[in-house]
Amino acid sequence: MIKELIVVEGKNDAHAVRLALGEVDIIWTEGYGLTKKKLEYIAEMANRQGVIVFTDPDTVGEQIRNRIRAQVPQAKHVYLTRKAATKQGDIGVENASVHEICVAFAHIQQEQETLVEKFTIEDLLTVGLMGAIRASEYRLALGSKLGIGDTNAKQFLHRLNRFGISRELFFRAVEEVKHGERS
Repeated sequence: MIKELIVVEGKNDAHAVRLALGEVDIIWTEGYGLTKKKLEYIAEMANRQGVIVFTDPDTVGEQIRNRIRAQVPQAKHVYLTRKAATKQGDIGVENASVHEICVAFAHIQQEQETLVEKFTIEDLLTVGLMGAIRASEYRLALGSKLGIGDTNAKQFLHRLNRFGISRELFFRAVEEVKHGERS
Protein backbone atom coordinates (compact mmCIF):
# COMPACT_ATOMS: atom_id res chain seq x y z
CA MET A 1 0.00 0.00 0.00
CA ILE A 2 1.36 3.40 -1.00
CA LYS A 3 1.28 5.86 1.90
CA GLU A 4 2.66 8.92 0.10
CA LEU A 5 0.52 11.62 -1.49
CA ILE A 6 0.42 11.03 -5.25
CA VAL A 7 0.45 14.16 -7.40
CA VAL A 8 -1.20 13.89 -10.83
CA GLU A 9 -2.36 16.51 -13.32
CA GLY A 10 -6.10 15.97 -13.43
CA LYS A 11 -9.20 14.28 -12.08
CA ASN A 12 -9.18 11.60 -14.80
CA ASP A 13 -5.56 10.79 -13.94
CA ALA A 14 -6.56 10.40 -10.28
CA HIS A 15 -9.36 8.02 -11.28
CA ALA A 16 -6.97 5.88 -13.39
CA VAL A 17 -4.43 5.70 -10.55
CA ARG A 18 -7.11 4.67 -8.03
CA LEU A 19 -8.32 1.95 -10.41
CA ALA A 20 -4.78 0.59 -10.50
CA LEU A 21 -3.65 1.14 -6.90
CA GLY A 22 -6.83 1.27 -4.83
CA GLU A 23 -7.67 3.95 -2.28
CA VAL A 24 -4.53 6.06 -2.29
CA ASP A 25 -4.13 9.70 -1.31
CA ILE A 26 -4.12 11.83 -4.49
CA ILE A 27 -4.08 15.50 -5.36
CA TRP A 28 -4.30 16.88 -8.87
CA THR A 29 -2.63 20.04 -10.07
CA GLU A 30 -5.34 20.95 -12.59
CA GLY A 31 -2.76 20.84 -15.33
CA TYR A 32 -0.21 23.61 -15.54
CA GLY A 33 -2.44 25.77 -13.34
CA LEU A 34 -0.60 24.56 -10.24
CA THR A 35 -1.19 27.32 -7.71
CA LYS A 36 1.28 28.56 -5.13
CA LYS A 37 -1.15 27.43 -2.39
CA LYS A 38 -1.36 23.91 -3.81
CA LEU A 39 2.41 23.76 -4.22
CA GLU A 40 2.84 24.78 -0.57
CA TYR A 41 0.38 22.02 0.43
CA ILE A 42 2.38 19.47 -1.58
CA ALA A 43 5.58 20.63 0.18
CA GLU A 44 3.89 20.27 3.58
CA MET A 45 2.64 16.78 2.72
CA ALA A 46 6.13 15.81 1.56
CA ASN A 47 7.32 16.42 5.11
CA ARG A 48 4.36 14.59 6.69
CA GLN A 49 3.88 11.52 4.54
CA GLY A 50 6.02 11.85 1.43
CA VAL A 51 5.04 12.75 -2.13
CA ILE A 52 5.18 10.85 -5.42
CA VAL A 53 4.93 12.89 -8.64
CA PHE A 54 3.19 11.08 -11.52
CA THR A 55 2.63 13.49 -14.40
CA ASP A 56 1.94 12.94 -18.08
CA PRO A 57 4.99 12.03 -20.22
CA ASP A 58 4.80 15.24 -22.23
CA THR A 59 6.23 18.75 -22.10
CA VAL A 60 3.60 20.15 -19.74
CA GLY A 61 3.94 17.13 -17.45
CA GLU A 62 7.70 17.64 -17.28
CA GLN A 63 7.25 21.36 -16.57
CA ILE A 64 4.86 20.58 -13.70
CA ARG A 65 7.29 17.94 -12.40
CA ASN A 66 10.13 20.50 -12.49
CA ARG A 67 8.07 23.12 -10.61
CA ILE A 68 7.34 20.57 -7.89
CA ARG A 69 10.97 19.37 -7.87
CA ALA A 70 12.18 22.95 -7.28
CA GLN A 71 9.87 23.36 -4.27
CA VAL A 72 9.93 19.75 -3.03
CA PRO A 73 13.35 18.21 -3.84
CA GLN A 74 12.62 15.17 -1.65
CA ALA A 75 9.65 14.17 -3.82
CA LYS A 76 9.76 10.74 -5.41
CA HIS A 77 8.96 10.25 -9.09
CA VAL A 78 7.15 7.68 -11.22
CA TYR A 79 7.28 7.70 -15.02
CA LEU A 80 5.09 6.25 -17.74
CA THR A 81 6.35 5.83 -21.28
CA ARG A 82 4.64 7.87 -23.99
CA LYS A 83 3.49 4.64 -25.60
CA ALA A 84 1.80 3.42 -22.40
CA ALA A 85 0.11 6.81 -21.91
CA THR A 86 -1.11 7.36 -25.47
CA LYS A 87 -4.59 6.55 -26.71
CA GLN A 88 -5.88 7.82 -30.06
CA GLY A 89 -3.13 10.44 -30.21
CA ASP A 90 -3.83 11.80 -26.70
CA ILE A 91 -1.02 11.55 -24.14
CA GLY A 92 -1.95 11.30 -20.48
CA VAL A 93 -1.86 9.16 -17.36
CA GLU A 94 -5.61 8.63 -17.75
CA ASN A 95 -4.96 6.66 -20.97
CA ALA A 96 -2.66 4.09 -19.36
CA SER A 97 -3.89 0.63 -18.49
CA VAL A 98 -4.12 -0.58 -14.90
CA HIS A 99 -1.20 -2.90 -15.66
CA GLU A 100 1.03 -0.10 -17.02
CA ILE A 101 0.31 2.09 -13.98
CA CYS A 102 1.17 -0.78 -11.63
CA VAL A 103 4.39 -1.45 -13.55
CA ALA A 104 5.31 2.24 -13.34
CA PHE A 105 4.72 2.29 -9.57
CA ALA A 106 6.97 -0.74 -9.18
CA HIS A 107 9.82 1.65 -10.13
CA ILE A 108 9.42 4.62 -7.80
CA GLN A 109 12.50 6.82 -8.16
CA GLN A 110 14.08 9.02 -5.49
CA GLU A 111 16.47 11.75 -6.51
CA GLN A 112 19.91 11.60 -4.96
CA GLU A 113 20.90 14.46 -2.67
CA THR A 114 24.40 14.63 -4.06
CA LEU A 115 24.59 14.15 -7.77
CA VAL A 116 27.44 11.82 -8.65
CA GLU A 117 27.97 11.46 -12.36
CA LYS A 118 28.31 7.73 -12.73
CA PHE A 119 27.36 7.83 -16.40
CA THR A 120 28.73 9.84 -19.29
CA ILE A 121 27.86 10.43 -22.93
CA GLU A 122 30.52 7.83 -23.77
CA ASP A 123 28.55 5.19 -21.83
CA LEU A 124 25.46 5.91 -23.92
CA LEU A 125 27.46 5.84 -27.15
CA THR A 126 29.15 2.56 -26.20
CA VAL A 127 25.89 0.66 -25.63
CA GLY A 128 24.04 2.19 -28.60
CA LEU A 129 21.69 4.52 -26.69
CA MET A 130 22.97 7.52 -28.58
CA GLY A 131 24.27 8.03 -32.10
CA ALA A 132 23.07 4.62 -33.30
CA ILE A 133 20.29 3.74 -35.72
CA ARG A 134 17.98 2.25 -33.07
CA ALA A 135 19.16 4.39 -30.14
CA SER A 136 15.73 5.90 -29.50
CA GLU A 137 14.12 2.45 -29.47
CA TYR A 138 16.75 1.13 -27.04
CA ARG A 139 16.33 4.16 -24.73
CA LEU A 140 12.57 3.61 -24.72
CA ALA A 141 12.93 -0.06 -23.74
CA LEU A 142 15.66 0.64 -21.19
CA GLY A 143 13.82 3.65 -19.73
CA SER A 144 10.77 1.47 -19.21
CA LYS A 145 12.82 -1.31 -17.62
CA LEU A 146 14.61 1.10 -15.26
CA GLY A 147 11.50 3.16 -14.52
CA ILE A 148 12.92 6.47 -15.70
CA GLY A 149 10.63 7.05 -18.69
CA ASP A 150 11.45 7.67 -22.31
CA THR A 151 13.47 10.74 -23.22
CA ASN A 152 16.12 12.05 -25.51
CA ALA A 153 19.71 10.99 -24.83
CA LYS A 154 20.66 14.08 -22.80
CA GLN A 155 17.65 13.75 -20.46
CA PHE A 156 18.18 9.97 -20.23
CA LEU A 157 21.75 10.53 -19.06
CA HIS A 158 20.58 13.16 -16.57
CA ARG A 159 17.94 10.80 -15.11
CA LEU A 160 20.42 7.93 -14.79
CA ASN A 161 22.62 10.14 -12.65
CA ARG A 162 19.86 12.03 -10.82
CA PHE A 163 18.15 8.85 -9.65
CA GLY A 164 21.38 7.09 -8.72
CA ILE A 165 20.96 4.12 -11.05
CA SER A 166 23.91 1.83 -10.39
CA ARG A 167 26.23 0.86 -13.21
CA GLU A 168 25.58 -2.79 -12.40
CA LEU A 169 21.80 -2.36 -12.76
CA PHE A 170 22.22 -0.29 -15.90
CA PHE A 171 24.46 -2.75 -17.72
CA ARG A 172 22.35 -5.74 -16.62
CA ALA A 173 19.25 -3.99 -18.01
CA VAL A 174 21.10 -3.16 -21.25
CA GLU A 175 21.96 -6.84 -21.67
CA GLU A 176 18.36 -7.89 -20.94
CA VAL A 177 17.00 -5.41 -23.50
CA LYS A 178 19.54 -6.42 -26.15
CA HIS A 179 19.12 -10.14 -25.35
CA GLY A 180 15.33 -9.82 -25.60
CA GLU A 181 15.82 -8.37 -29.04
CA ARG A 182 17.83 -11.41 -30.19
CA SER A 183 15.27 -13.90 -28.90
